[in-house]
Amino acid sequence: MKVIISGASGLIGSATSRALSAAGYDVVKLARAPNTAHENTIFWDPYGGTVNRSVVENTDILIHLSGVNIASGRWTEKRKQEILESRTKTTQFLANVLTELKKPPRVWLCASAVGYYGDRGTETLTEDAPPGVGFLCEVCSAWEKATTLPKGHGTRVVNLRFGAVLDSRGGMLARLLPLFRWGLGGVLGSGTQYMSWVTLKDAVRVMEAVINDDRLSGPVNVVAPEPVTNREFTKSLGKALRRPTVCHAPAPLLRLVLGELADALLLASTRAVPKKLESVGFEFRHKTLNDAWSALL
Repeated sequence: MKVIISGASGLIGSATSRALSAAGYDVVKLARAPNTAHENTIFWDPYGGTVNRSVVENTDILIHLSGVNIASGRWTEKRKQEILESRTKTTQFLANVLTELKKPPRVWLCASAVGYYGDRGTETLTEDAPPGVGFLCEVCSAWEKATTLPKGHGTRVVNLRFGAVLDSRGGMLARLLPLFRWGLGGVLGSGTQYMSWVTLKDAVRVMEAVINDDRLSGPVNVVAPEPVTNREFTKSLGKALRRPTVCHAPAPLLRLVLGELADALLLASTRAVPKKLESVGFEFRHKTLNDAWSALL
């Protein structure tokens, strides 16, 4: 089967490309740079409306993971607009392309995030929970809305609401490991805020399961079944590395340094659980942080 992947150079995209290729899928990557185009890569310009529609039409699976990094510095109004448009405009372009095709892909996996739920304290959040309030909630809601296809279109759409994806070679964990190894790891804010997480390997396994299970559609929480508080995460990682975690970053300091981003990414409490995945019998290899550290460290 043929798979097209956008965002294939990112942490999740590159791991997904490798896994699907190893499983025998014919993987084609979408690239924004024209000079990178070759047999397994095609050029696309979602802002200019350019993509080889014949390649998309002869594809079984479309995976859309593109979007600028939300954690790269303070959120200016310009940066927030880039974050929003890099997700909604590219997704809407692909939706428009799919509606034009006589034989569209049978399944479309599109990234989203548990940021959809916002700061919800200790509330347990399944896929049925309504969106929260705040910039990331608005981005995720608009992002998922952009995947809407005409009724009876025939393509199964899945919105992958990723939690924090853990891998020692990239993403959040790769940035934290040097600090923790130097003994500079510590609790953020009150430490009581919940964090929904998943290892990269399990995230890729979820995507493979979603591709092959027609029972899964709409929003799917891509998170391990045991969300933890920031304090629990900090102490668990410190223990795994055998390093102290006595440092503390107060909420006012985080807000001073990072602005709005601090409240949305570091201090918000999101306790999401994988209800849909569990309902179809999906088995996580890394259910707990101890499982994750054993695999990653």
